[in-house]
Amino acid sequence: MTLQQWAFSFHGRIGRKAFWAGIGVCGAGLFLLMSLQGLFKLPVEVIMVPVLMVMYPAAAIFTKRLHDRNKRGGWALMLVMAWALTTPDWSLAGDFWQWGLGRFLPIFIVMIMVLDCGVFKSLDEGNRFGESTQPVDKIDRSEE
Repeated sequence: MTLQQWAFSFHGRIGRKAFWAGIGVCGAGLFLLMSLQGLFKLPVEVIMVPVLMVMYPAAAIFTKRLHDRNKRGGWALMLVMAWALTTPDWSLAGDFWQWGLGRFLPIFIVMIMVLDCGVFKSLDEGNRFGESTQPVDKIDRSEE
């Protein structure tokens, strides 16, 4: 698999090494964008386009890793749900619900997704998303 397919295609399967490399690159890109926004006080409208340009490869990488675990890419939408649970003002709810919905549930969702995609091994046999995990050029080099 080429780097272009790795970052922009939603088809195929990737292993844990390629997943962590992609999440690291996307995380660094988001950190850089948020630092620039804080430093130069950029409006949200200006920063959203580059943020979406970084989130697209992150979604493709998550989807391919979920495919490797024999799950549909739609499971990555759980991360959107976790983010959506952190944004409302839960102060009108009781103390338990503020903690449960605003803090515990989003952390739990992210933890499960990180465990599933980043820690658990791939399925060695073929599945409905491909025969086997595809090596990524310049990331999954075999030692020669």
